[in-house]
Amino acid sequence: MTESTQLPKPLRGIIPPMITPLCDRDTLDIPGLERLVEHILGGQVQGLFILGTTGEGPSLGYRLRCELIDRVCEQVASRVPVLVGITDTAFTESVNLAHHATDAGASAVVLSAPYYSPAAQPELMEYLANITAELPLPLFLYNMPSHTKVNFSLELLRGAMDLPGIVGLKDSSCNMIYFHRALRMIRRHRPEWSVLVGPEELLAEAVLLGADGGVNGGANLCPQLYVELFHAAAAHDVDRVIQLHEQVMELAENLYHVGQHGSAVIKGLKCALSCLGVCDDFMAEPFRRFRALDREKIQTALRRMDFIGQKPMVGPEAR
Repeated sequence: MTESTQLPKPLRGIIPPMITPLCDRDTLDIPGLERLVEHILGGQVQGLFILGTTGEGPSLGYRLRCELIDRVCEQVASRVPVLVGITDTAFTESVNLAHHATDAGASAVVLSAPYYSPAAQPELMEYLANITAELPLPLFLYNMPSHTKVNFSLELLRGAMDLPGIVGLKDSSCNMIYFHRALRMIRRHRPEWSVLVGPEELLAEAVLLGADGGVNGGANLCPQLYVELFHAAAAHDVDRVIQLHEQVMELAENLYHVGQHGSAVIKGLKCALSCLGVCDDFMAEPFRRFRALDREKIQTALRRMDFIGQKPMVGPEAR
């Protein structure tokens, strides 16, 4: 690795899980992608995570994933670390994506459990031992049991601490007892690891009690809000934390619950960014963008939160 791709240990702050702007099922919305990257970086985030859950990574073809990696790494140009999701049902494809990410200039890769045939914990431990031996970049473990059907148990995490190349945990379990137990264990045995929380509704609590930051979907839309909340929580400025946490909760309640299905979170973010003129809101199959009635609900929510009329924070180099 070159100096420009080295990760701080631990990586701290807000690392937004970027949505993937699409204009059809296998084509990137390139102007929208360029605007979105500048918009996010304009919020002074500390990293960028692509091809995760919010980025619909497992739903995208390998050619498109590789194109996204190339374009994002080239545009970011080492301004912040780029983390690349490599979760896949096929071991070889995860390794191939990791090597492509290395060649493109990414800083780290992010891996959850293979998500089709649920692995038992001993099987998952062996899988991690095998794959870390072949990865050319530092690895963040991504605990996402709602999507993978498999939890990275505390016992497995303890074993993973002895594997070379793993540098942190992103937890999206929504189980704060698990999160705090994992955090205590990691601080004792691997203090250089990053411990990051996924659900933004839990960001304030997690950072106040020692977490290193968040990988929060709402930071696609208003990155500065999440960065400010992180800094307030890290400084234990409780009054400011309460104020900013309320804004995060308002965003989540207004944008993530339009419609009745789990896909509403990503649909809401993509629709909001589309309404603000940042990028297209096409969804990867099997999902569809919001239709007119739900889109109007998102527009109403944005007006209520004073988003309509604001310009995206894109820099002059956005093309």
